[in-house]
Amino acid sequence: MGDVHGCSGELAKLLKKLSDHKVVLLGDLFTKGPDPLGVWALIQEHRLVSVLGNHDVSVIRDPQKHPWVTPEILSYLQELPLMRKKGRFVAVHAAVHPEKGPQGTKQSIATLMRRFPNDTPSNPFWYDAGWKGPECVVFGHDALRGLVRRERKGRPIAIGLDTGCVYGGQLSAYLTDEDRVLQVKAKRAYKPVS
Repeated sequence: MGDVHGCSGELAKLLKKLSDHKVVLLGDLFTKGPDPLGVWALIQEHRLVSVLGNHDVSVIRDPQKHPWVTPEILSYLQELPLMRKKGRFVAVHAAVHPEKGPQGTKQSIATLMRRFPNDTPSNPFWYDAGWKGPECVVFGHDALRGLVRRERKGRPIAIGLDTGCVYGGQLSAYLTDEDRVLQVKAKRAYKPVS
C-alpha cells in the first residue's frame, strides 16, 4: 500500500477492502496528514508491516519535532527494514538500484531516489534507467507521478503506488496475486502538493 502520510480514515477504508490480504505499507506512515495516532492504532490493530520511508527517517532523526511520537512508534520506525521480499515481489519506499538490484541498494536509494543516477530533471526515472527485473518492485514516494506500471515480457517489473492521498488523491494498494490496484479516494486535501 502506498504512502499513508497520517490519513487514518482512508487507511481504515482500504484495509476493509483488503480484509483477506497481507498488507505491506510502503513507508511515510505518519507525517503530513491529519491523524498519525489513528494510523498507529490501525498498524497495531491489524499488525501491519512496513518498509522505511524518507519521512520515517526524518522522524527517527528528530522525534522531538513531532509531538505525537511515542516510544512505541519510535521503536517501530527504528526497526523497519529498507525492503521486504516475498516471491518475486520487493516492497521498497522509493527505488532499487536499477543496475545492481535490491542487493546493491543503499538507504539513500531505497528511501529517496526518483531519477537515476541522481534527481537531475533530465535523468530518467529509476525504473526506466535499465531496471529489467526479474523482481517486481512495488514502491511509493512519488505522488507527482501517481500510479506507475512497467512491464517486461508481459510481467510487471515496477509498480508505483503513491497516488497522493494526503494531497487529495487516492490511497492505493496493489494485489500481487491478482495483478490489480485497489484505491480509495481521499476525504479531502490535507496538504498542498509539495
